[in-house]
Amino acid sequence: MHRLEICCYGLDCAVTAQRAGADRVELCSAPAEGGLTPSAGILLAARQQLTIPVHPIVRPRGGDFCYSASEFEILKSDIAFIRDQGFPGLVTGILDQDGHIDLARMEQIMHLCQGMDVTFHRAFDLCHNPYIALQQLTDLGVARILTSGQQQSAEIGLALLRELCEITPGPIVMAAAGVRLSNIHKFLAAGVSEIHSSASQQVPSVMRYRKVGVSMCSSAENDEFIHTCVDADMVEAMKSALSAVTPDRVA
Repeated sequence: MHRLEICCYGLDCAVTAQRAGADRVELCSAPAEGGLTPSAGILLAARQQLTIPVHPIVRPRGGDFCYSASEFEILKSDIAFIRDQGFPGLVTGILDQDGHIDLARMEQIMHLCQGMDVTFHRAFDLCHNPYIALQQLTDLGVARILTSGQQQSAEIGLALLRELCEITPGPIVMAAAGVRLSNIHKFLAAGVSEIHSSASQQVPSVMRYRKVGVSMCSSAENDEFIHTCVDADMVEAMKSALSAVTPDRVA
């Protein structure tokens, strides 16, 4: 069965994704950082309002995935909180200074997760050797890998995605980064069974008053009165495209 995971930056987006037919939600904050750990308030509300599986990302800061001792302690504390709230899975990943999977720390994470569905996120795309990383994540018991095939977009990384899907047994390979309705057929043809997309649209703020000359962001290019939201129509269309595919039709 093909599954559609929607990356959601906030509770309203997650509710929209669920109503539109998403199979699973990756719950994040901070879209400009590529996704950080959501707040306790959002996590608690998600448990109350969503019925489809919700996998929060656990990432203490933006940037690379090589963490200090204090950052790792924060990461572990967040994992324990998410586990104790009853979430079925989470999304995380740690690398060492040389771009390899930090096995010692990942072993601690897997122990903390106690049977939860663990997705190793796009830290995989910064790994030194994807084949060694795949074997290590298989041995760790990771459920899936979120990856663009070590390229800027998953469409450019199709060749590696296909290779990874053909290596069994191993984690589910979930395509991410630039996955949209117009190219979803390419991933299915490559043997990808799970698709990750933000299915987003830009929505203007409801605020009428705009304070001129004051910004909350260091980048003048960012429009703080435009919000990224899930496009329900796009989620429905992508889900329909996945549902229409049978194993016999996937080349």
